[in-house]
Amino acid sequence: MKKLLLYLVGFVILASQSSCGYNEMVQKDEAVSSQWAQVQNSYQRRADLVPNLVNTVKGAANFEKETLTQVIEARAKATSIQLNADDLTPENLQKFQAAQSQLSGSLSRLMATAEAYPDLKANQNFLELQAQLEGTENRISVERQKFNGSVQDYNTYIRAFPRNFFAGWFGFEKKGYFEAEAGAQKAPTVQF
Repeated sequence: MKKLLLYLVGFVILASQSSCGYNEMVQKDEAVSSQWAQVQNSYQRRADLVPNLVNTVKGAANFEKETLTQVIEARAKATSIQLNADDLTPENLQKFQAAQSQLSGSLSRLMATAEAYPDLKANQNFLELQAQLEGTENRISVERQKFNGSVQDYNTYIRAFPRNFFAGWFGFEKKGYFEAEAGAQKAPTVQF
């Protein structure tokens, strides 16, 4: 009887220690999805600000039509790429990031060109929109950082032994990270 009780206690201890971790995998997967929603929310905020910025610039300056067209086209492309949290593969993230990078580049050119217009630089609407865009870019950076942290936590969890077997059985796959753009490590040249 003592042996049976000892075996039963040993089995309970072993079973509690060797959990497959399915529920925690689900929690971590949902954390990644939630954080991805925050990243998309930040990008959407930027996309919503762009038309206001373009209209303010257009109304305040005899502006280069090409620059405005590039910003409008980049915004349209960036908002057309929708990435579901279930499809966060490195390839899909690169496509999404490329579209967002194109918009970032167009906005940078718009801001640089706007510097040539003193009336525009003093326009309160322009200054407010510029500050909103700067804040939004910071939010995007923070949300991307949090997203990468969630992905790291999730990927580490599903790749650790013995959960890696269970993760494969239950279809939990490694998620992709946001990565720096090519050439991002090179500091831009600023001249006055």
